[in-house]
Amino acid sequence: MFDAAAALAKVLDNLDREVREPTALRAILVPELKAVIERGHKAAEAQLLKDRDGFACAQAISTLTDGVVRAIYDAVVWRLYPNDNPSTGEQFTVVATGGYGRGTMAPGSDIDLLFLLPYKQTAWSESVVEAMLYVLWDLKVKVGHATRSVEECLRESRSDITIRTSILEARYLFGSRQLFEELVTRFDSELVLGTAHEFVEAKLRERDARVSKAGSSRYLVEPNVKDGKGGLRDLNTLFWIAKYTYRVRDQAELVHAGLFTPDEYKLFERCEEFLWRVRCHMHFVTKRAEERLSFGLQPRIAERLGYGPRGGLSGVERFMKAYFRIAKDVGDLTAIVCAELEARHAKRTPVLDRWIGRFRDRFRATAIEAEDFWIDHGRVNLRAEDAFERDPVNLIRLFWLADRHNLPIHPDAKRVASRSLRLIGPSLRTDEEANRLFLDILTSKNSPELVLRQMNEAGVLGRFIPDFGRIVAMMQFNMYHHFTVDEHLLRSIGALAAIESGRVEEAYPLVSRLIHSITNRRALYVTILLHDIAKGRPEDHSIAGAAIAEKLSPRFGLSQAETEMVSWLVEHHLLMSMTAQSRDLSDPKTIERFAAIVQSLERLKLLTILTVADITAVGPGVWTAWKATLIRTLYDETEVRLSGGHSEIARTDRVRLIQIALREKLPDWSAEAFDAYAARHNQAYWLKVEGVRQFKDANFIRGVEESGRTSATDVETDPVRGVTEITVYSPDHPRLLAIITGACAAAGGNIVDAQIFTTSDGFALDSIYVSRAFDRDEDELRRGKRITAAIERALKGEIRIADLVADKHPAAASPRAKTFLVPPDMAIDNALSSRETVIEVTGLDRPGLLYELTTAFSRLSLNITSAHIATFGERAVDVFYVTDLIGTRVTQPDRLAAIRAAVMEIFAGDVAALKAEGLEALVAAPPPREA
Repeated sequence: MFDAAAALAKVLDNLDREVREPTALRAILVPELKAVIERGHKAAEAQLLKDRDGFACAQAISTLTDGVVRAIYDAVVWRLYPNDNPSTGEQFTVVATGGYGRGTMAPGSDIDLLFLLPYKQTAWSESVVEAMLYVLWDLKVKVGHATRSVEECLRESRSDITIRTSILEARYLFGSRQLFEELVTRFDSELVLGTAHEFVEAKLRERDARVSKAGSSRYLVEPNVKDGKGGLRDLNTLFWIAKYTYRVRDQAELVHAGLFTPDEYKLFERCEEFLWRVRCHMHFVTKRAEERLSFGLQPRIAERLGYGPRGGLSGVERFMKAYFRIAKDVGDLTAIVCAELEARHAKRTPVLDRWIGRFRDRFRATAIEAEDFWIDHGRVNLRAEDAFERDPVNLIRLFWLADRHNLPIHPDAKRVASRSLRLIGPSLRTDEEANRLFLDILTSKNSPELVLRQMNEAGVLGRFIPDFGRIVAMMQFNMYHHFTVDEHLLRSIGALAAIESGRVEEAYPLVSRLIHSITNRRALYVTILLHDIAKGRPEDHSIAGAAIAEKLSPRFGLSQAETEMVSWLVEHHLLMSMTAQSRDLSDPKTIERFAAIVQSLERLKLLTILTVADITAVGPGVWTAWKATLIRTLYDETEVRLSGGHSEIARTDRVRLIQIALREKLPDWSAEAFDAYAARHNQAYWLKVEGVRQFKDANFIRGVEESGRTSATDVETDPVRGVTEITVYSPDHPRLLAIITGACAAAGGNIVDAQIFTTSDGFALDSIYVSRAFDRDEDELRRGKRITAAIERALKGEIRIADLVADKHPAAASPRAKTFLVPPDMAIDNALSSRETVIEVTGLDRPGLLYELTTAFSRLSLNITSAHIATFGERAVDVFYVTDLIGTRVTQPDRLAAIRAAVMEIFAGDVAALKAEGLEALVAAPPPREA
């Protein structure tokens, strides 16, 4: 076993005794210390892999750092600034502060040092400190440092809460022990005493700001282990608050102080150990201070922690489920600390309210209609701790009352509820009253998302609905979904409630109108809760979810008709999204097939609302104006067919209304000019493009024509979606799309969406959306202009796009995308359209993929009449409507085989990667695509 102390002693013994110059000392000392640190980290990593104790690893690295800092001091004093008899003013203390002061560090953690002086700094102490810092900097260590007297520390701490926190964690390293004890004693008596409420409020405000920056949900699928909600910093904050309020030195004293029960303290230790284990592994793997548990890291950390596939979940999904459960436990500990601090009057109610849920502050009378509960200072609380034992239905009634009175739940009541989960068994699950209360909560017009989230975090929701319990803390290992499955479902409920309340009418006009005309409101809310409840199972989650819905809906009190509606909606909850985003909505056959499955206007309305809420809850920026237009068009076209109208007539009327709306935005256009412009676009353009885009297109095309050009390009950034939009207007020809996609590929641009239209007089109007490569708009626009310049030169015949792409090294997929293995799949269908052959391609997205596909189709003499480009995280789903060169569908078996072979050749590398991982079965039978 590596002995760091002995290794450091040897380094000091071997130092040249004649070295008296700082630069020369560093030249000798730094390489030796680097070697010791490297060996120490390797030993700590080996021990971590063997013992799986993250806290012990963090302590070992901190101990190693203690030794290194002391060795640097000894080398500096012995060789550069010897002082055998320092005066009182020259005696100083080296103190570890902040995270380092806690005695725990990850391999890439910063070192926070306080050089503590008796009073002002002397020339000798200044020289020693400076020399020590230069050695640490040469070691490439991030050092936070301060040189202060005791008086200065106290003065600075009074005005700066960060400094106060760092001194709260102060740990003596070496030097004058008396000086250190003076700091600790005076800090406790002069600063801490009587200021607990001030400190607590400041730390909670600081936490709110930190969590907001790192991600406000503890269920983000790429969590920040250090600063994210439910991470290590939350545990640190709990201890800081408890240490300051209860005046304890060690966290083990928190049980004796009455803050935690022994079991709760064990939970605190378990959370801390797990998070340290993950964080240390992350630093070891990346060889840097990486705090975000990214998709690329997750499989490697899961393997190091020993998680393998089981029960339909991959090893990485099992690991992340464990991680999110720990994050939830940290939230439970947070609530416990808040409750105890409130009991001590250590902090004020507004701060507490931020921690226990943002309910609106409506304080009602203390009387309440359930005898086991009362309103305690504006929160629902238990009259006696045995309320759940006497009547387990109270476990549901607690949350029902909170919703009914629009009040938060007292932390004490939630704490008792979490300890009473064993009472939720088959008898409570089938209890008619309990299910009635639950359905009231779910369909409430107050804040169902907030109350259901509290039920989930207390553990009640997963026990009451075991199928929901299976997906609690379950992540979906892909780049599309931003949250865990349970968090996505709760956010979907929130999206639905917001739509029904009218709060988002401007952003969601269609569904805001539809929701007040449906007759199956209860069925819709139950569907939203259950639509992804079968995720993580081997079978198709839509079909398995429909079976679960058939079982649960009657239990909740739904009628047979409502149950059938819920089951149908769950089974088909992806239908509208997939149809809208990957089919030609101007093709009557698309509408005909979709309407044949939906069958009724009520189903259509419910499916539309469900689809919008589902997409919105995936994550920020996923719902876009383009998707809204597609959904609206599909709804309008299908509504006409289902209500018995003639779609062509209705479509003409809608187009006319859209054109009138655009005409009003262009007052400087003459009637003749506008009519001529409007006639150039087909119905698909008017129905599928949002109004803002139509306005931009009209002005763009007019500008091109007035300048006497026949082709032009434009670039615009969209910071909300994180994309750059490239618009191309040009005479249409078969290889135009290949030219555009090739220019993007040559610049390393990854196309995530595309809108492709052809005017009646033979001009193409294509909008291509490329993932951003730069944070600053100026840099991103510069890149976009390089792409458009290449397109314009290719259109003029000045360059060949194929040569431009060949000159570039093939753009690799992003490191995030490389993490995923997506089995390629394709389908060729002549029944989906009455005019074209439909080719649907699914595979791992990468820069240049669309160029390769369009080039392959061009070589096969296929004409692309319509393309529908979409990406779902790392998965590309590209659908092409094609004909042969004489405008007919491709039906010859040999040509269909040639198309399939050409497309699958593009994914040969992905197929090889899958086979190398032993996933031949996925290659042979790819799983169904899930939007």
